[in-house]
Amino acid sequence: MLIDVLAAGLHHVARGRASGAHYSAGESLPLIPGIDGVGRDADGKLRYFVQGPGQMGSMAEKAVIESDHSIKLPSDADPVTIAAAMNPAMASWLALRCRVPFRKKMKVLILGATGSSGSLAVQIARHLGASQVIAAGRNENKLAQLPALGATDVATLGDSRLGTLAREVDIVLDFVWGEGAANNIETVLKQRTDRSRLLTWIHVGSMAGDSAVIPGLFLRAANFQIVGSGLGSVSGRDILKELPALIKEIVRGTFKLDVKAVPLANVEQAWTATGHNGERIVFTP
Repeated sequence: MLIDVLAAGLHHVARGRASGAHYSAGESLPLIPGIDGVGRDADGKLRYFVQGPGQMGSMAEKAVIESDHSIKLPSDADPVTIAAAMNPAMASWLALRCRVPFRKKMKVLILGATGSSGSLAVQIARHLGASQVIAAGRNENKLAQLPALGATDVATLGDSRLGTLAREVDIVLDFVWGEGAANNIETVLKQRTDRSRLLTWIHVGSMAGDSAVIPGLFLRAANFQIVGSGLGSVSGRDILKELPALIKEIVRGTFKLDVKAVPLANVEQAWTATGHNGERIVFTP
């Protein structure tokens, strides 16, 4: 169906697909960027939609979407908020709902908690019932704000206290990865109280790089597993199944995210901007 686009988020994956760096990027040019958005259909209904690889992107005045890759929104939903929050929130929502048998009272460590996805992960883990949420990141100012969003403990990446704080976690959501992944894993495993207790390390982002060298002894010396979460490891059907519940919470205002709306005409200036203090940029055609 043809829809009028109202809002399209400038997400890391949108930049990655446009540059060809993201694993889901296509090879054909020219390219209309944008992986999702909010639009109004011919019946006047608001819809959140996702554009898959090979489809025309969402950063346009109009877009052709597949109706079964869209979800009708409540009439009072704010298009800019939905377009800003859905993609970064999906990272942790899908990881905890689809990649592990997450249960209430589990303990979660979030690496890279000061970005948009990471700060939402703190809120989502607490919302889903985590009893402990440890937030680790590099931006100390942002870390200081995370207890108000649900973090029970905070630490800078590389802090020697991190292993002690995280010695009993059940799940790690890793938005950092890269060359430091082995050090982060070792920091947690060394202080583990019970190495027979399952620890699931979920790779959800690559802020520090997409490659990591993981010593085999980590996998032998503890009940430790590494899994990924993203399109492919979670099926399109399962993603669509999870979206209504996530949309419901975003519309309710359950999660907080700083958002900056920018006219699409200013795309060139905004493309490489990070937004003030981690704001998520949303284009409004």
